Amino acid sequence: MENFNKEKYNRAKKRVDELKGFYIHSAIYVVINTFILINIYLRLESFWQWEHFITLMAWGIGLLFHASKTFGFNPLLGKDWEERQIQKYMEEDKEEMNKYK
Repeated sequence: MENFNKEKYNRAKKRVDELKGFYIHSAIYVVINTFILINIYLRLESFWQWEHFITLMAWGIGLLFHASKTFGFNPLLGKDWEERQIQKYMEEDKEEMNKYK
């Protein structure tokens, strides 16, 4: 029972660490991009040019990927894809080990 509780705790801690990492990433994204956009706005007369938003968009795409990993949303590979792949490779390893016995 102690191993089960320790394993449960480790899974929960890993999940909390993933969430914390995502929230830190999001906060840094907001702060840095706000600074960049305010700086551009104060220095230039023509603010609304697409070149000024490249960092915002590119980093935003990266943040979306981070969110999809953190919250388990993966429209391309499906909800259980990772678990199925883990099981598949575990079975392959088991079969490989049985060959050598």
